[in-house]
Amino acid sequence: MKILIKGGRLIDPASGLDRIGDLAIANGRIVGLGDVGEFSAERVIEAGGLVVAPGLVDLAARLREPGHEHEGMLESELAAAAAGGVTSLVCPPDTDPVLDEPGLVEMLKFRARKLSRCRLFPLGALTTHLSGESLTEMAELTEAGCIGFSQADQPIRDTLVLARALLYAATYDYTVWLRPLDAYLSGGVAASGAVATRLGLSGVPVTAETVALHTIFELMRSTGARVHLCRISSAAGVALVRAAKQEGLKVTADVSINSLHLSDVDIGYFNPAMRLNPPLRQGRDRDALRAGLADGTLDALVSDHMPVAPDEKNVPFAEATPGATGLELLLSLALRWGQDSGLTLVQSLGVVTAAPVRVLGSTLGSLGASAGRLVEGGVADVCVFDPAASWAVTPERLSSQGKHTPFAYEISGFELPAQVRYTVVAGHMAFEAAAAR
Repeated sequence: MKILIKGGRLIDPASGLDRIGDLAIANGRIVGLGDVGEFSAERVIEAGGLVVAPGLVDLAARLREPGHEHEGMLESELAAAAAGGVTSLVCPPDTDPVLDEPGLVEMLKFRARKLSRCRLFPLGALTTHLSGESLTEMAELTEAGCIGFSQADQPIRDTLVLARALLYAATYDYTVWLRPLDAYLSGGVAASGAVATRLGLSGVPVTAETVALHTIFELMRSTGARVHLCRISSAAGVALVRAAKQEGLKVTADVSINSLHLSDVDIGYFNPAMRLNPPLRQGRDRDALRAGLADGTLDALVSDHMPVAPDEKNVPFAEATPGATGLELLLSLALRWGQDSGLTLVQSLGVVTAAPVRVLGSTLGSLGASAGRLVEGGVADVCVFDPAASWAVTPERLSSQGKHTPFAYEISGFELPAQVRYTVVAGHMAFEAAAAR
């Protein structure tokens, strides 16, 4: 379809573009940007007052299929991605069965392509069944479409296994995605501190993250591996990542929307919506995360999307399943962080577009040259949103099958900025807000 988006504010964080103009799409590509001249379109979108930006790229979203269909279906969660302006996402391997066989990866990618809502980039399991014991066939999983290898939230207890995994990955230039989490220090349900003590909740100390980071960095030094650190949650963790980057280690890192905006105080009186993984830490940790994302120590902001069934949240805090829906909130919470931090719209959008694409690097293949960008000749993955709009997060407004989020209006009491009006994936209209039809 030929689409003309007229008179919008064109923003491309990768190049710094910020101007009023038109955007022309044909054959899945951007064929005109700014002044498009004579362009015969089948669909014209009047975008005056709207922002036309690259589609968002989310580095952490669980789609809950296969194996957890009662919590989320591929169709519902990719619809949620499109409704949130997300055009590309990375999914961890902790499905059921685990993504440790090429056939499972190929099936997942095939189903996602058929739905045409969002580009899907799966991570393969680093060890068989995520058991932390034997390595998977990384070469075969890569051929099937995996862009890296991960343990999801399952730490490897045996350091020798982790060392071998990093050495093998370094040999073939694979990226290993690791959540820094010590297996023996991470058994609690809330962050260690005054709030957990007052509520009588078992704690997860900051050392659960920092001990794991020290181990990972030592192994990176000896193997030369490239590692992406998933969901840094503490001020001490930010400081260690900053030092590792200054040293020249091949490391990138992300932070979740939950840790960026919330602290352990938000748990209140055992609110199960706040049962998250990583757990919410102190205000000083949240502030350090916000600063680390602003100065580039942390590379990307992620939704950490994990839909949870109602009966797994409507229980006492310690028994609740950790997780929250987030795909539809990523844009709004990125912009809210930018507003709070005094950043420009270009800078705010960069952490959910250009920056995550840099993390993915060559794993994007032929898509990589223009992913997360607005550039002539590039792929037409576009998010059009109203920056002046605001919305209250309520269950009925969420496309995701998971309805639980710490940012629900009845919990947070505030509305979020910006609303997605259109999402275009490879020139296909993947989402159109009801008011825009």
